[in-house]
Amino acid sequence: MEITSEKRVPAQQVRKGLSVRDVLLIGILLAAGAVLKFFVGSVINFGMKPNFIIAMYCLIILLIKPRLFEAAIIGILAGAICQFFPGQPYINFLSELTGALAMCLLTKLPLSRFKIPVKTLCCTFFSTLVSGFTFIGIMYVLYYSGADITPTPLAIFMAIIFGTACINSILVQVLYIPLKLALKA
Repeated sequence: MEITSEKRVPAQQVRKGLSVRDVLLIGILLAAGAVLKFFVGSVINFGMKPNFIIAMYCLIILLIKPRLFEAAIIGILAGAICQFFPGQPYINFLSELTGALAMCLLTKLPLSRFKIPVKTLCCTFFSTLVSGFTFIGIMYVLYYSGADITPTPLAIFMAIIFGTACINSILVQVLYIPLKLALKA
């Protein structure tokens, strides 16, 4: 009779959804993004305000690593919060949804091979661009196609989008490590 022993491996817990901590973090960080958008956006205003809510949902997605449909919900929530601010109504629902989905997909890329932590910078930068280009694309299609008005030069919007992407990338990079350590994520 031969006795073999097998190594016991504890069963991994399957994540069924967002935890209460995750939901609270989403609420707090989206509220912080709204406050930043309101107060800092009042100071930095070139006809279009930078959107710090994008930085906060990028930070949320980096910290809690949601599934794709959970990231979509975060994006829709961010778009709903944007409705409380002056601007083009309803466009933010789609632009923040695409930005959040892009962030979720970008975080799955193997960018950890680099010596410096570039994942937070790159993912946030490109997600902000996706959101901004979606916003401008929808706005141009809805408001400027066939209308007898002179559209705002695209260069102005590009400067705002790229400037916001740079600011958001730096903000998320600065906040990510301390929040990750504090949350033990």
